[in-house]
Amino acid sequence: MTERRRRGGTRSPWTLQRRLVLTVVGLLALVSITIGVVSVVILRASLLDRLDVQLASAADRSGSVLGSSGDNDGDRLGDKPGSPSFGTPTANRILSGPAQPPGLLALVYDGSSITTGYTDDQSGAIEELSEQQVRQLADHVNQSAAVTVNLGGELGEYRVQAETAQTGTLYLVGLPLSGVASTAAQLALIITFVSLAGLIVVAIIAAWVVRLALRPLQRVTATATRVAQLPLDRGEVSLDDRVPAGDTDPRTEVGRVGAALNRMLDHVDRALEARQASERKVRQFVADASHELRTPLASIRGYSELTRRSGQQLPPDTIHALSRIESESVRMTGLVEDLLLLARLDEGRELEMEPVDLTMLLVDAVSDAHAAGRDHVWNLELPREPLEAIGDEPRLRQVITNLLANARVHTPAGTTVVVALVEDDECAVISVTDDGPGIPDELTATLFERFARGDSSRFRAANASGTASTGSTGLGLAIVDAVVTAHRGTVKVNSRPGRTEFRVALPRAEAVSRGY
Repeated sequence: MTERRRRGGTRSPWTLQRRLVLTVVGLLALVSITIGVVSVVILRASLLDRLDVQLASAADRSGSVLGSSGDNDGDRLGDKPGSPSFGTPTANRILSGPAQPPGLLALVYDGSSITTGYTDDQSGAIEELSEQQVRQLADHVNQSAAVTVNLGGELGEYRVQAETAQTGTLYLVGLPLSGVASTAAQLALIITFVSLAGLIVVAIIAAWVVRLALRPLQRVTATATRVAQLPLDRGEVSLDDRVPAGDTDPRTEVGRVGAALNRMLDHVDRALEARQASERKVRQFVADASHELRTPLASIRGYSELTRRSGQQLPPDTIHALSRIESESVRMTGLVEDLLLLARLDEGRELEMEPVDLTMLLVDAVSDAHAAGRDHVWNLELPREPLEAIGDEPRLRQVITNLLANARVHTPAGTTVVVALVEDDECAVISVTDDGPGIPDELTATLFERFARGDSSRFRAANASGTASTGSTGLGLAIVDAVVTAHRGTVKVNSRPGRTEFRVALPRAEAVSRGY
């Protein structure tokens, strides 16, 4: 049962067009079946009534042949004691009588003997009935109304009627039902073939009509699909796509859907414009503030260095304070430079695109990381042949430096970091893998957002004095994502306890030259 449900659950759902067509065809099939059954039943009843009239006429003629028409007051077979015997075939007088229909069956009981016979439809010869068939007919001699008797064999069903001649002779005549059955079956066959042909024609026409009727809905769906493919979560988006005016008629169901979608798109467009305006103001503020902060930060750093190196004897706490001012100004200068870089990338400023040897870039970056983090194990895996990408070398160097710094700062001492460069189709893939504690799932989704921090899951570094360092600014991975995106590449992270991998895919120089 479970397997059946599972297989049934994977079955694709029916489209609205298919459901409508099958509903129309199903209803038509039901109507056709009903009409066919009713028509066959009515025709059979009509033919049976006509056969009963013919049977009554044949009974009247048979009574005249035997002496006079029956009055239904003579003795019946069941009123005589003993079993009847087979005597002279007086039934032949009925079968040979004038104007008798073909296939007529006759049974005559004169009080002492029974004679029977029927006329063969093909040859016209008079044939005898079997004893079993005679006994079946003898059971209905006492019934004056027409009844149906199945004689079996080649005779099949007969419509029989018993009468009593004026002389007191009991007789029974019958006509075959084969003609009625054949006509009813022929009508049923005709209705079946006509209905099947009609269903096929109706299915084709219904599919065309439904497809034509659903075109406005398809246009509405196409509009919604195009809007859904827009990157509404970032950047400036021009939401100009709307459902055509012809598909927004409120008098129709599809028109109401189209009008509702247009109203929703209007609301979304206004919300996006408000968001974009707010983002532009924030970015402009950040860019202006960062630009304005560069000069005072440089002054603070310069004055602190000048005072510390003036050669005058200063108290130790003053020297420590000046060194802290100098280090914090350096850190703030780096933060300002990162904010300026992100602001330029947000504005879509073009990067200096030129061939960059990723192999040498990784060699230099890993060497610098080894010098900065000697308590980590650094491994470098490079291909046999150098790989080149088209990009801005300083920015790509910053991407590698930020990834290595992230692995160094957020993993404990003794962690092994593997930097690898491989070729994958049209891309050069740089991977930075460490065996640190990993990143929680709830942080992975926001890892590349600005000012996102992973300090709750990965170990913080410690400074020489043993106190915790201030950690990262939360812009390193955001810069990685922005720079890689500007190079038409992708960056992904896959993390679990004991293994964290960052993968950067950049278009190779050969692929860019071929129009990748």
